Amino acid sequence: MKQKKIPMRKCTGCGEMKPKRELVRVVKAPDTKDENGEVLAEGEISLDLTGKKAGRGAYICNNPDCFKKAVKAKRLERAFKTAIPPEIFEQINEEMNSVG
Repeated sequence: MKQKKIPMRKCTGCGEMKPKRELVRVVKAPDTKDENGEVLAEGEISLDLTGKKAGRGAYICNNPDCFKKAVKAKRLERAFKTAIPPEIFEQINEEMNSVG
């Protein structure tokens, strides 16, 4: 029988390739636009524990050190191509601590 392929993703904190199920997904929801294509509101950045939310995703190990590395090096901001306020980082950190 053929073995099922395990999807691998790269942690934005440590840079290691790991199985997708071991990582936590941070997602930026799609921007809200009007009929002319003008951006009305930027997409919300949140933790996606199901892995099914719509939007651009970045993966982090469920490890506080990896999260700190990603924040310090601005890797999440680079992945989402937008500035992220410190309050969002605090909220994501609290959610990761409550889950893990």
